[in-house]
This record gives sequence, C-alpha cells and structure tokens, in this order.
Amino acid sequence: MPTSTRPAPLRALLVGLLGTAAAACATTGPAMSQDMPAAELPASQAPTYVDLVTMAMAADTVAIVTVEEQIPFPPERAPNLAPSKVRLYIEALTQSLLVAPQGVGAELVYVVDQGRDDDGDAPDLEDRTFLIFGDLSRSQPGAIQLLSSDSMLPAGPQIESRVRRVLTQLAAADAPPAITGVRDVISVPGNLAGESETQMFVETESGAPVSLSVIRRPGMAPEWGVSLGELVDASATPPQPESLEWFQFACFLPRELPADSFLQTDRASQERAREDYAFILAELGPCERRFTG
Repeated sequence: MPTSTRPAPLRALLVGLLGTAAAACATTGPAMSQDMPAAELPASQAPTYVDLVTMAMAADTVAIVTVEEQIPFPPERAPNLAPSKVRLYIEALTQSLLVAPQGVGAELVYVVDQGRDDDGDAPDLEDRTFLIFGDLSRSQPGAIQLLSSDSMLPAGPQIESRVRRVLTQLAAADAPPAITGVRDVISVPGNLAGESETQMFVETESGAPVSLSVIRRPGMAPEWGVSLGELVDASATPPQPESLEWFQFACFLPRELPADSFLQTDRASQERAREDYAFILAELGPCERRFTG
C-alpha cells in the first residue's frame, strides 16, 4: 500500500469525523462487481436514467476520482455493518469535477461500505477510478459524504457521458416543473363510434400549467401528448425517453386517477378517462431504479 502524504493525526481525525456520518453509506442497490477493476458496470447492472437523475438532484458535488489509498475501519468502529461488508476510509485524487458548490483540492476523502471479496478481505479499490455523488463537508475541507455506497460507480466514458447529459438537462432553464398530482379530468366522445378526446390537467410544485391529452380516432392508434402552458396543444407529443419531462411523468404521476379529479359524473366518461390514463402510463413505461429508493 502506498504511503500517504497526509499527516497521521489529521487522517485519524478525518476518519473519526467521517465515521459519524457513515450511516449514509448503507448499500441499498446491487453490489458492485469486484472483478471489474477497469470496466464500467454492464448494462444490466448499471444505474438507470432515473437513478442518475435522482442522484444528481440530491448531490451538491459530482466528481471523477481515482482511489489513492484505502484504510479499513476496525470492526468495533462499524458495529452495525453486516459481516459480509467492510467500511473503508478512502483518500482519492480528483480527476474531474463535474459539478460542485465550490472548488475542491486535488484530493477528496470519504467513507464507503463495500462487500468483502471471496476471501473475506476488503476489495482492492486502489488505482481504480470512480464517479461519485455526494455533499461536500462544510467543516472539513476536502471531505465529502457520499449519498450512499451505491453512489460510487466505476467510471468510464459511457457513464461519464450519461451523467454529463443529465447534469446539462438539470441546469437548463426550461427544465420541466415537478409533478405533484392530477386534477380536472374530462373525456368527451366524438361524432363517430370509437372517437373521443380526454384531457387531464396536471398539478405541479411550481403551479406551472401542464396537461395531458389522448385522442382516439376509428381505425387509428391512440395519440397522446403533453402541453406545457395554459392552452391544450392539439399537436402535443409524448415526452422523449430519458428526458426530464419523461422522468417527471413516469416517476411521479399517480398510478390511477384520483376519484375527485373527474369533472363528469357519468360512468362512461370516467371509464374512458381511466382507460386513456392507463394507456399513458403504459406508454411512459416503468420508473426503473436499481441504485436509488
């Protein structure tokens, strides 16, 4: 193990301070493969778009780092940790700072929980490069608290590109408002059998007007779309996959229309609206997560 240039008393102090916050490192998602020293996680194990957006929204700092040194915590310093895991104090070199509330130095230190290897030892993370999400310490310069142990991901060009795209989307001035519910639902039949139009007005955290519409015509596939504004746009289209608009609708629309959202009392109109709403949810697809709750 390489000799660190950090003074021993300071290292011991940081281990103690970071250890008090180590509860945030509890692993909640799939364990990171220990036999992939230089590769990104395969697609079946990699974080989903929803995971990346969720972590990017929660963290004030996103960085790419290379582990320079790791120090296992003694078992008595991590009494609530499962025997199959080990808590590590990490000293890492900052390779790239993707977002941060302030500048950081050449080195970051943090605590992370990892699964033990097949021999029961701590995994060897030294010289490996990771992409991390966390919050910078306000009291200890150079220290960062990870969102969780699952917010340290094996770095590589694919994951870095995906994260940069998410960060650009979040920074955009036209980022969609957060969705909180659905209200004022109306569905009207057309002049022809099988023809109808359903409109649903969506509640947002900011109060910005958002609506959903579904149009059905005989012999044609249903058409639906999202309107951002006071008026329902007849040419509205669905949100693009892996966009923040898609994220908001796929993850935060209720699973069914609230009983008090209907503006009509007749059963036929309500059933038609429910059918159209179920169609929208199916078209959006699941809000899939692997690393975030």
